Amino acid sequence: MTDVQPTVNPQILRDVCGRWATGVAVVTGRDASGAPLGMAVNSFTSLSLTPPLVLFCPALSSSTWPGIRTSGRFAVNILGAEQETLAAAFSRSGGPKFDGVELESLPDGLPALRGAIARLVCDIEAVHPGGDHEIVVGRVIHTQQDEHPPLLFYRGRTSAMTLG
Repeated sequence: MTDVQPTVNPQILRDVCGRWATGVAVVTGRDASGAPLGMAVNSFTSLSLTPPLVLFCPALSSSTWPGIRTSGRFAVNILGAEQETLAAAFSRSGGPKFDGVELESLPDGLPALRGAIARLVCDIEAVHPGGDHEIVVGRVIHTQQDEHPPLLFYRGRTSAMTLG
């Protein structure tokens, strides 16, 4: 390894961690009035199989997360390789993210993005501090899946890659 630094600059940390390829997901929910909310995340992972737990990490600066948190439930929509446009729309801060977005119905009324290759519906189990983010642990109560290639995020960009 080269370029070991005694003090880690935030931009350097972002660049280094950007070399870890991840999937892209959109966390959706509803605010207190029932309006749909959504935000793109790449900090999503499984945490435990028994009990079934996942986690994601929204920024403290997120304007979307407080509304989802208040509801106590969220859905994770894992995006497919064909959904770069959705990833871009839900990566924006503020604005009408659901304009022109096709939704599917979930039994509990959470917004579900049509075409997602997998979906997990979760109750919020715990929220922990994590620097300039929060660590949200969700208990999975329902799943759906499809067999299509994922949308990947690498070095600050999405990439529609197929896996061979």
